[in-house]
Amino acid sequence: MTQAARNLAMDIADAGCQAKYLIRDRDGKYPTLFDAILADSGIAVVLSGVQIPRMNSVIERWIQSCRHELLDRTLIWNQTQLLNALREYERHYNHHRPHRGISNARPLHPLPQPITNPDQLARLDIRRRDRLGGLIHEYRHAA
Repeated sequence: MTQAARNLAMDIADAGCQAKYLIRDRDGKYPTLFDAILADSGIAVVLSGVQIPRMNSVIERWIQSCRHELLDRTLIWNQTQLLNALREYERHYNHHRPHRGISNARPLHPLPQPITNPDQLARLDIRRRDRLGGLIHEYRHAA
């Protein structure tokens, strides 16, 4: 039994929770014994696709953003509060937060038309909406 597999199995058992899946790449550093130990613990190993190095990068980026923008700044007391905070952050991430990789657009909305009229620029009325008790701020043009 490898030390990493032994530690993983012990950590999961100590946490008092049951993981169903472990997603991993096809690196040779994971021996078949590693998968066997996880299978004995009731955890199915799901391998990433062959020659698809970016398969996990999207979710890894979301997890990193969620940790930096939400979880590292919030004291979570229970599972209900955690699920509520994650739901709210997901809504913010998909509907409002701009993404550099897609030209600062929001994933579920097209890019807005640029404002080129100087008179309209002088009369902008921007409203701020706080989310998660002021941890996240969303800005919108007032109607």
